[in-house]
Amino acid sequence: MSDHNFDPIAEKFVKNIYGSDKGEIRKEVVWRELEYCIQRLNKPVLRVLDAGGGFGFFSQKLAALGHQVVLCDISGELLKVAKKQLEGQDYQHNVTLLHCSIQSLPEYVSGHFDLILNHAVLEWLAEPKATLLNLLDWLKGDGLLSLMFYNKEAQRFFNLVSGNLNFVELGMPRKKVVRLSPTNPLYERDVVDWLTQAKMQTLRKTGVRVIHDYMKSPEVAENDFEQLLSMEMTYCHQEPYASLGRYTHLTLARES
Repeated sequence: MSDHNFDPIAEKFVKNIYGSDKGEIRKEVVWRELEYCIQRLNKPVLRVLDAGGGFGFFSQKLAALGHQVVLCDISGELLKVAKKQLEGQDYQHNVTLLHCSIQSLPEYVSGHFDLILNHAVLEWLAEPKATLLNLLDWLKGDGLLSLMFYNKEAQRFFNLVSGNLNFVELGMPRKKVVRLSPTNPLYERDVVDWLTQAKMQTLRKTGVRVIHDYMKSPEVAENDFEQLLSMEMTYCHQEPYASLGRYTHLTLARES
């Protein structure tokens, strides 16, 4: 198994990930968590690393606020999208684009970062634990990590309530390649164990899409999206809903 590259479906990736109702929920929920990070760090200009950030949706929003961002990804096609979106913007020079893997970052950058973003990347990696732990080497002592990963427990629950009982009983084998279906969903308990070993502590846990993916009627998202988004924002931090988000977002800091 090798790390996944979205070059062949870059256009579909951009459209499906953020150009949909579920993408809009993801944007709003995760951005609120990044606003929390900005407020907690309380610095006029942050040095930010968006590791595996694709076309840099959040990199661009952070750059627009004046922060200095390094965006790296193995997909050259997605970085071309980022470059095109940045052209002509007042903040375009606040973003450095690096066509490289997370593992090869030492060849391109030095120093440390106030804030590291790693969103929906681990589940596409051959060695998620090693990559995550190495990524922490780039974090300042008082820095924050914004980590989001595909939640395997949510995958199981979704299949249970969908009636895919045999699939769950067999351990949810991945029978065929679905180009936007993660290859390696992760259990929260495993990720938290890795981070605990690395002396990291969770400040906030957030479920991303705790309602949308389980709704029986997709018309609700189409007809009452603002109400749905409000509910997502209300319940994303509350258990048991937070643990049922299709993605789990953790805001982490080094143990004091």
